[in-house]
Amino acid sequence: MTSPATHLARLMKWGRTLARHGALTGIEADPATPPEVRRIARIARFGTRTPDTPDYAAALQEIGPPAIKLGQTLSTRPDLVGIAAAENLSKLQDNLPPAPFPAIRKAIETAFGAPLETLYRSFDPVPIGAASIAQVHKAVTPDGRDVAVKVLRPGIEEEFARAIETYEWAAAQVETMGPEAARLRPRLVVAQFKQWTARELDLQREGASASELRENMVAEPGYYVPEIDWRLTARRVLTLEWLDGIKLDDREALIAEGQDCKALAATLVRAFLRQAIVDGFFHADLHHGNLFALPDGRIAAIDFGIMGRVDRRARVWLAEILYGLITGDYRRVAEIHFEAQYVPAHHSVDEFATALRAAGEPIRGLPVKDISVGRMLESLFAITRDFDMPTQPHLLLLQKSMVMNEGVATRLDPDINMWETAEPFLREWMRAELGPEAYYADRIVETVRAFKKIPDLINRLDLYYPPPGAAPPPPPLPEVTIIEHRRWWGYALAALLGGAVAALAAILLR
Repeated sequence: MTSPATHLARLMKWGRTLARHGALTGIEADPATPPEVRRIARIARFGTRTPDTPDYAAALQEIGPPAIKLGQTLSTRPDLVGIAAAENLSKLQDNLPPAPFPAIRKAIETAFGAPLETLYRSFDPVPIGAASIAQVHKAVTPDGRDVAVKVLRPGIEEEFARAIETYEWAAAQVETMGPEAARLRPRLVVAQFKQWTARELDLQREGASASELRENMVAEPGYYVPEIDWRLTARRVLTLEWLDGIKLDDREALIAEGQDCKALAATLVRAFLRQAIVDGFFHADLHHGNLFALPDGRIAAIDFGIMGRVDRRARVWLAEILYGLITGDYRRVAEIHFEAQYVPAHHSVDEFATALRAAGEPIRGLPVKDISVGRMLESLFAITRDFDMPTQPHLLLLQKSMVMNEGVATRLDPDINMWETAEPFLREWMRAELGPEAYYADRIVETVRAFKKIPDLINRLDLYYPPPGAAPPPPPLPEVTIIEHRRWWGYALAALLGGAVAALAAILLR
């Protein structure tokens, strides 16, 4: 168990880096920031030269890979970090200097227990890309197929474990600092982040995600997922089909090759809706670098480390919410929020519907290029605060993916109207899922499942009401008062005062 002093030392080190890039001034200025956090931020930046414009992305890039990934996560939470900070964090480039090739060779040979030359006919030692968690090399298999080989960076698991432990500790302290901090659920945000990175640090699991998505997307012929080479895939190494295409952010190159950008944008939107609404399993890292246009006009996706899941009930709610916003049925959208318990029951459904109308009407029917995202987000955040809506961690990935999908589609087709593009798909799916046939089919399934539970319920009764001669129940355990640990801010004050003295001494001794 890492001590609070160690956590604080790490936070102080990171805080000084954030301060040099001006990333603490926004935290201090935000009225929603708890006073304790504001005081710590002031001490952390003591003695540093603060730039006029904060650069959160540069600060996290300097701190290292776990901070880069955390920043990418926080870029989806403007309600937590603010709109300006979220926009800056969305520019985080997941590019780092590559690990030395001897270390990569060793990782591959250790994973498969064989020399590299016997695994691949040829292997380019110069990576085509190096990110915070892994890097990718081009290779040729023994049977002559071109493949991409993704290899984890040496020591990356240990680095993430240390950082996440401190994130968890800090989030737990912040969550006790008032109702607004508790509503934003920082601990659950970190827990979600921990799950995401656990998936990304297991490349065999990433391969399984790609394989599952490939099967699901057979129904969308315009969307392609590369095939995994399972013979050359392990926890630290992933080998998959090599794809030649043009990145979707290079619109000029797409046009020069004769690609239909409007069709690509529509395919992208439809594919995402199929993943999120129909299958409940979606690619959650849909930035430009992970999407390509193939020569035959299909869209290909890569990098399946971050995937999201939504259960059927939540998918139905989501489809109804989107369809209600498209058609202007704000009353039904409000009812769904109460049914899903996203809004506490003491609020009024009618008042919530009116608040949704105030946010939705100004953007209905407009192309994305004419919608002020900042204004829309401000309206939505005001609604969540006014109606005491807690953060829904299981929808964070979906929210992030929807925003990224919209951004890529808009770059392809600036005149696209996301609502109009989605409406036919949602209407057809809801007719199939919410029509009378689906309703009665669901009731039959529920009834059969209930009957299947009866034998298990009878067995459970025996546990609570044992027959004569059975062992007696254990005696009740006494309640024991747990001794509270020393308050964390005691450690914080000591560490911060020490940091302030060190900074002052450094200034005076120049």
